[in-house]
Amino acid sequence: MSLPRHFLKWIIVLLVVAAAGYGIWRATRPKPLEVVVKGVTRGTVERTVANTRAGTVKACRRAKLSPSVGGQIAQLPIREGDAVTEGQLLLEIWNEDLEAQAVLAERQVVSARSRARSACLRAGVSQRNADRLNKLRKQDVVTEERADNAKAEAAALQAECAGAHSEISVREAQQAVAQANLARTRLLAPFDGVIAEINGERFEFVTPSPLGVATPPVVDIIDNACFYVTAPIDEVDAADIQVGMPARISMDAFRDEHFAGRVRRIADYVLDIEKQARTVDVEVVFDQAPEGKNLLAGYSADIEVILDVRHDVVRVPTEAVMDGRRVFVFLPDEGRLAARSIRIGLSNWDWSEVLEGVSPDEWVVVNVDNPDLEDGAVAVRLEEAP
Repeated sequence: MSLPRHFLKWIIVLLVVAAAGYGIWRATRPKPLEVVVKGVTRGTVERTVANTRAGTVKACRRAKLSPSVGGQIAQLPIREGDAVTEGQLLLEIWNEDLEAQAVLAERQVVSARSRARSACLRAGVSQRNADRLNKLRKQDVVTEERADNAKAEAAALQAECAGAHSEISVREAQQAVAQANLARTRLLAPFDGVIAEINGERFEFVTPSPLGVATPPVVDIIDNACFYVTAPIDEVDAADIQVGMPARISMDAFRDEHFAGRVRRIADYVLDIEKQARTVDVEVVFDQAPEGKNLLAGYSADIEVILDVRHDVVRVPTEAVMDGRRVFVFLPDEGRLAARSIRIGLSNWDWSEVLEGVSPDEWVVVNVDNPDLEDGAVAVRLEEAP
């Protein structure tokens, strides 16, 4: 049995209308938002402060040395890169005249001591003779005049003995002056280290720096067993830093590596350089010398001072937090977004601690710069960010 023609017409019309409506619905329905998400996890969150400009690796001890007297370099037994020990001779100015004066002063001390011994021996003999004559005078064996003369002679020789000892002191002082003048012609290593730079060669002349005029040092020595980093911290953040706080050190020379350190000094003043932010220099010393690393003074370095740390807390990527108090959670089963208010604890550039508002294993949107984000929006996960 066939359907009447008018029924077939109505069925065809309904099918056409349904197809047109479906097409219009597909053309006008909201396009799902493409979102990038990261998981809510449990882990460690630190509150840190970092430097505003690149810092510098420096040696704990560095000495830029020059002789205090001018003259011709007679000895230069070192080369750049040599390891030296404390007290080792680094440089000597021609000083044969001063050496001769030092020898002369030493001989004069010896001579003065000999004269003092001779004078004191004569004084001793004279004193004993005076004592003997004094006893004989009491027995009327010698005259009083003779006893008095012996006593006066003994006193004179005692004074001569004392003067001879004073002469020794004078000669010893002269010897000390000669030795000091001689020492001024020598540069000795003030500590164990490595020669970083030498400005001069044997037989060249060197002169001390004029007052108020800086000249390159003849020898630059650094202690290569101890290094630290000095870096500028914004004055706003510097108030939170204390000596002894832990820190992390990173260097361009050793990419993707971090070294443990500790704050050892905070500058006593704010550095105010024109057209730059006001900063405070902070020094961080390495906890241990980096093993297997050729650490050099002058490397650029960055520091992160760890102000506070919390372990095993709920955390979200900081880039997902909007206005410091809300996130968008992606609901994969529903294919929609849900706006959530959260309460933040510690935070840094990477992670923010969440005290309430989300739970582990949920997903938060990190491409929050999309202006179409809203509560209940249809969304599709574009990718799962690492």
